[in-house]
Amino acid sequence: MIRIKDIAKLAGVSVGTVDRVIHKRGKVSEKAREKVESVLQEIDYTPNLLAKTLGSNKVYTIALLVPHPGQDPYWKLSMTGLDIAQKEWRPYHMELQPYFFELENAKSFTAAAQQLLKDSPDAVVSAPIFLHEAVDFFKQLDQLSIPYVHFNTMISEVSPLSFIGQDSYQSGRLGASLLHLLTKDQTGSPAILHIRESVQHSVHFREKERGFRDFFGAMSPSQTVTAITIEGNDMDTFEEKLIRGIKKHDIKGLFIPTSSGAKLTANALEKNGLQHISIVGYDLLKENIDLLKNDKINFLIHQNPSRQLFRGIHHLANHLLFKKSAPSKELFPLEVITAENVDSYLEAVLH
Repeated sequence: MIRIKDIAKLAGVSVGTVDRVIHKRGKVSEKAREKVESVLQEIDYTPNLLAKTLGSNKVYTIALLVPHPGQDPYWKLSMTGLDIAQKEWRPYHMELQPYFFELENAKSFTAAAQQLLKDSPDAVVSAPIFLHEAVDFFKQLDQLSIPYVHFNTMISEVSPLSFIGQDSYQSGRLGASLLHLLTKDQTGSPAILHIRESVQHSVHFREKERGFRDFFGAMSPSQTVTAITIEGNDMDTFEEKLIRGIKKHDIKGLFIPTSSGAKLTANALEKNGLQHISIVGYDLLKENIDLLKNDKINFLIHQNPSRQLFRGIHHLANHLLFKKSAPSKELFPLEVITAENVDSYLEAVLH
């Protein structure tokens, strides 16, 4: 551990000078300040977290504004990041308070956001799925000087402390590239399959579709792309609508830009003798891993939702405790999972 007297020795100043620079108190000459700050930057100095927090009665609250984990396995998976973060930050007087909203209900997002504002947290981590409602909410946070971090979905209309996630546009292009690799020697069209998604509101779904379409649009000649959308209130006739869309547009491959829906889709294809249609899906949900191993889907793109949430909390906790800056973007790699590498990948994640 680097001590204050070690910093003083490296900077060629007194211990008192270092103390005044670190704690921003008292008078220090500009020359001495520059020396100390240069050393602090070089060694990436951070005050002792335990001593700083346990010596204070201040309790920080980080609010989490996220979809209800009981409504979708992706969000259930993301909330494991909360469990890990709670264990890490609880000793340092850091409380993590979730506020859940319904995945397909923009009014529910607004209601949860307003309750959060009433409770006046110190910082907010959010997955801002609904564009218009989210912009209004984050502008209110700006007015209140409450720092916030976005994960999973990035919106450009506001200025979060950081965005943690993937590039949705490039993710869509990757999905298209994988589907093209699987189907390039076949006749027919590729399709993007939206299942229970509020595409008109959800920024990340729109960006994935834009990337998907741009990839095929750049081909010579450009490849026609079909979008099949099955709304939440149409799930009772899911199979009928899916098969009708596949036959109408002569679909050769499906890109499903969300975690859920792959199993339902694969079962419908098998039931109707359409197992030859390729599928590219998302995330290491248990049911998706089983489909991958049984050759019912071809590729998964892993978004690592648990770590996205964990890193968002990490950046805000450090900002609150030390006023440390966070990267404006922390983009996760676009990881392609196959039947051949899924077991070794899971083993690496567990350890």
